[in-house]
Amino acid sequence: MGRGAYWIQRMCRFERAMGSECRGERHHGMKPGAEGKVEKLKSRSKLKLWMIRTMTTVLLWTCVLQLTALGGTWGPRVLKGWPSCFTPSFSPLTLKQVTPVVEKIVLPPKRIYRNNGYVMVSCNGGLNQMRGAICDMVAIARYLNVTLIVPELDKSSFWADPSEFQDIFDVDHFIASLRDEVRILKELPPRLKRRAELGMVYSMPPVSWSDISYYQNQILPLIKKHKIVHFNRTDARLANNGLPLEIQKLRCRVNYAALRFTSEIEELGRRVIRILRQNGPFLVLHLRYEMDMLAFSGCNHGCTIEEAEELTRMRYAYPWWKEKVINSELKRKDGLCPLTPEETALILRALDIDRNIQVYIAAGEIYGGKRRMAALSDAYPNVVRKEILLGPSDLGYFQNHSSQMAALDYMVSLESDVFIPTYDGNMAKVVEGHRRYLGFKKTITLDRKLLVELIDQYNNGTLGWDDFSSSVKATHANRMGRPTRRVVIPDRPKEEDYFYANPQECLQQPDKPWTSLVYHDGTNLSRTPLA
Repeated sequence: MGRGAYWIQRMCRFERAMGSECRGERHHGMKPGAEGKVEKLKSRSKLKLWMIRTMTTVLLWTCVLQLTALGGTWGPRVLKGWPSCFTPSFSPLTLKQVTPVVEKIVLPPKRIYRNNGYVMVSCNGGLNQMRGAICDMVAIARYLNVTLIVPELDKSSFWADPSEFQDIFDVDHFIASLRDEVRILKELPPRLKRRAELGMVYSMPPVSWSDISYYQNQILPLIKKHKIVHFNRTDARLANNGLPLEIQKLRCRVNYAALRFTSEIEELGRRVIRILRQNGPFLVLHLRYEMDMLAFSGCNHGCTIEEAEELTRMRYAYPWWKEKVINSELKRKDGLCPLTPEETALILRALDIDRNIQVYIAAGEIYGGKRRMAALSDAYPNVVRKEILLGPSDLGYFQNHSSQMAALDYMVSLESDVFIPTYDGNMAKVVEGHRRYLGFKKTITLDRKLLVELIDQYNNGTLGWDDFSSSVKATHANRMGRPTRRVVIPDRPKEEDYFYANPQECLQQPDKPWTSLVYHDGTNLSRTPLA
């Protein structure tokens, strides 16, 4: 029997079982009226057959879809090498797999040490004051063999910036890059965290300008006793001088390598720098003439009576600003006031700064607005700010975050052709030191006490322009950021050179001798190369 005849016979049997007639067969002996029943049976059998075929088709397609999904999900592990009509010719299953080369970040090995306890810190002040404090706290934690909790930033000062550490700095980089020196955690372990939340933590301000022996002899026993110690103030809590070389170098490492801004801040800062560079060289002027600075210092030279009264009210409104009664003119003559925008314009001209150079203002809102900026804008028409170079959408998130705005100014200040601060505040000092570290980039530190005398003589007509300009240039010939030694004043650390303004232990040794600075009172501070 042929294969075709065999299958016909099988189909006939199948249909006969369902009450159908097979093609070629005759029904004998059929009773009258039975034809209707036969037709109904035929209809039913066709319906059943159609349903079976439909269900089979749906089942088959469901299986195909499931296998396709499995091929995509488990292909690399289970179905690898199984050819399929669903596998395109360029699929990894048909081509030799190419593993992308990912550059590995090599982390330093962890330093293993017996942990003496945990140190929590609450930084105070603006961004750059806190920056120096963070560097100090890392150095102290390393020396004491303790675990440092990521520092908390100041949110209660005049600026009221709600930013957390991770909003300004790359916290993961900060932790990982220092793992060979000190253990840093984002928060306390759970058991100790509950203690801290209940207020069961020893809190204290360390003594200002302390050397490392103070922390070894007085702070370490407290940490061992209480397990957790919280430093509620961190400004200038470590001495500028007299510390082991390893401590000084670690302070530099934290400042110049570990404290990296977030990618968002870095990207926006680089964009500002690109815009400035496209238009030629630029000078950054840290014009510290904001309302908070004037109120705090008591300096109101050039202000109206109403403005002077407003600044006084503000000074009394902040109880932690201890000095309330201030003689503005006396303070100015002592060189303790920031230069005004008008005075700054005169000095830039006297230094022969090119009128067409871009002058980037690294500061907040200038007190007095356009009225006080008029002289500077007239003398230097290319005065710009980040708010001019960037659109509102770029700065939208940063507007109410003064520390993040200061971070942008910090980045631009580092990259400028010339950096000139009009007051020696924390940003001025920290940027000056960072620019030294980057290769002694040109930074003009103004001698405000002498400049005020020269400006007053010029304004009252006793000094002509040529003599005025010559005197200004001569005064600042050796104040351009060249290598110098820090000035050390025993028992008066606040008056000596700030470590972060001149981190000499971390700087490349100069080929030429150190410069000599002759102060306005005739004192010659001789400089010799470091040993």
